[in-house]
Amino acid sequence: MSAPVNLAQGVEGSEPWLNMTIFGLFVVVTLFIVFRASRSSKTAVDFYAAGHSFTGAQNGVAISGDYLSAASFLGIAGAIALNGYDGFLFSIGFLVAWLIALLLVAELLRNTGKYTLGDVLSFRMRQRPVRAAAATSTLVVSFFYLLAQMAGAGGLVALLLGIENTAGQALVIAVVGVIMIVYVVIGGMRGTTWVQIIKAALLITGALLMTVWVLGKYGLNLSSLLGDAADKAASAATPKDVLAPGAQYGLTGTTQLDFVSLALALVLGTAGLPHILMRFYTVPTAKEARKSVVWAIWLIGIFYLFTLVLGYGAGALVGPAEIAAAPGGQNSAAPLLAFELGGTVLMGIIAAVAFATILAVVAGLTITASASFAHDIYANIIKKGEADDKAQEVKVARITAFVIGAVAIVGGILANGQNIAFLVALAFAVAASANLPTIIYSLFWKRFNTQGALWSMYGGLIICVVLIIFSPAVSGKPVNPATGKSPSMFQNVDFHWFPLDNPGLVSIPAAFLLGFLGTILSKERTDKKYAEMEVRSLTGAHAEKAVAH
Repeated sequence: MSAPVNLAQGVEGSEPWLNMTIFGLFVVVTLFIVFRASRSSKTAVDFYAAGHSFTGAQNGVAISGDYLSAASFLGIAGAIALNGYDGFLFSIGFLVAWLIALLLVAELLRNTGKYTLGDVLSFRMRQRPVRAAAATSTLVVSFFYLLAQMAGAGGLVALLLGIENTAGQALVIAVVGVIMIVYVVIGGMRGTTWVQIIKAALLITGALLMTVWVLGKYGLNLSSLLGDAADKAASAATPKDVLAPGAQYGLTGTTQLDFVSLALALVLGTAGLPHILMRFYTVPTAKEARKSVVWAIWLIGIFYLFTLVLGYGAGALVGPAEIAAAPGGQNSAAPLLAFELGGTVLMGIIAAVAFATILAVVAGLTITASASFAHDIYANIIKKGEADDKAQEVKVARITAFVIGAVAIVGGILANGQNIAFLVALAFAVAASANLPTIIYSLFWKRFNTQGALWSMYGGLIICVVLIIFSPAVSGKPVNPATGKSPSMFQNVDFHWFPLDNPGLVSIPAAFLLGFLGTILSKERTDKKYAEMEVRSLTGAHAEKAVAH
């Protein structure tokens, strides 16, 4: 049974209406919840941090909803289906990263900050330059991450509705952008959090259903599933051993370095992702922040075990050649597997869940970016901290959400067709380079000062972005004979000089070094403020309190 043929036939029938109906139902239900939530989103603390009113468990589910993006569901399942063991390494990196967030960042950040990353980093520094740097890096990381999600929306629609012309896909990306703007502008952080909780429940339930179904086809025997997937991959036009390392990151020097670079970016990136860090402010205490990370680790870990079965299941039941030839390419492995298992109905449900996944994550990213602009740049740099808390700042955040939505739509249309997991890995590299060194130094190094923070953030950001632009990910990779396209972002041009796809191996150590050099070459002392910050971060004294409604 050739899935793409059946799929093509199905797409010409009425199934697109089924897919859109299921997705439309999700949008209607979540919009209703967002409107309900908007009634209590009056002040800045409501709009940015949901009044610090969610419990650790609720926030943990929402964090997993925010974190399990289209990259986790579509990208990793596809990477495992085509590259086996090497694809699963994305999952390992994404999960292990949470230990750094748990042990080094979650509680301290909740106690020290108010709404944004800029609050923590500027606590004992000169406010305006550091807030400007924090806002800049937040916006850049959010933009890269948004690109990945929007590209995922385009690929998914190509697969489900058979819309293969770029204008049709562009229209769908625009629709996703508009719904996301509505979520953020109306519901604020409270509405966005409920969308993420619902989406996490749907995604984990859908993945569990498919996992049990796939294992059921093999008599609940994982070994025979892996064997079948290995046989399919070994007999493909370009045979691969999907049970051993090396299918994607081979044995040559560059690909091994690339793997190390990718692993470094994934493991260190999470603790620097602004939209994840901002979630710690939605709980009342640091203890609840820690509890929410523990919940997130369990849910995310279990989900990644599901992706292992889904990926190998797609490789075994659909086949690598069919997945690679599908309109969405690698990202279509999970929906194609759903079609193979339960026909158009299950495929419609899984595709709608994947769509909901994209919507929830872009809403989280948008509120983070708009909060960073409104709180750090508008309220603290332009207005010098004198903005009216209730009206002006939130109004600016809502206007910013419109602008970011428009930029994300344009960027998503341009990035359409890229591998999502890879685009997200670039966002992680920027987060690990621009944010993490400064967060670690701010919380743990007494001597650290404004110059060190600026050198580290701008230096890490510039080095990372420049290396991405001149990497093979953007231009210069040879054309893949199977698809007739180059895996690089730009076709038929080559201006790369940096050999690695992911710049983490160079940019992260460089950012740590710049932070150190900037600090020791400056005479500014922030020791007195450090003592206050240390007490506050460890004890929660004077930390932001929950708001009663």
